[in-house]
Amino acid sequence: MTNTAFKIFTADQWTQFDRDGVFQGAPVDLADGYIHMSTADQVEETLAKHFAGQSGLIVATIDLTGFGDALKWEVSRGGALFPHLYAPLPLSAVLEHRAR
Repeated sequence: MTNTAFKIFTADQWTQFDRDGVFQGAPVDLADGYIHMSTADQVEETLAKHFAGQSGLIVATIDLTGFGDALKWEVSRGGALFPHLYAPLPLSAVLEHRAR
C-alpha cells in the first residue's frame, strides 16, 4: 500500500478544516463511519463520480504513515482497495493541497 492518499473537500469543508485543525468528516463520511480517501490512481474517478459539476474543490494529499490501525484498506468501487480513516483527520497530516 502507498503512504499517501487524497481527500477531496468542498471549499466550505476546507475552510472549516483549516480553521479547526481537524476534520471530522463530510456528511457521507459521518454516515459511513469513516473518512473516505482515494489513491492517486482512484482520485480522478472519485472526482468524476462523486463531485461532478462542483466547483471550488480542494484535493489534499494526506500522509498516511501516522494513522496505524485507524487506517484500513477496504474493498469498494470495482473491487479496488480504498483507504478509509476511522478517526478524525488532523491538518498536520496534509502534505499539500490544490484547487480543482
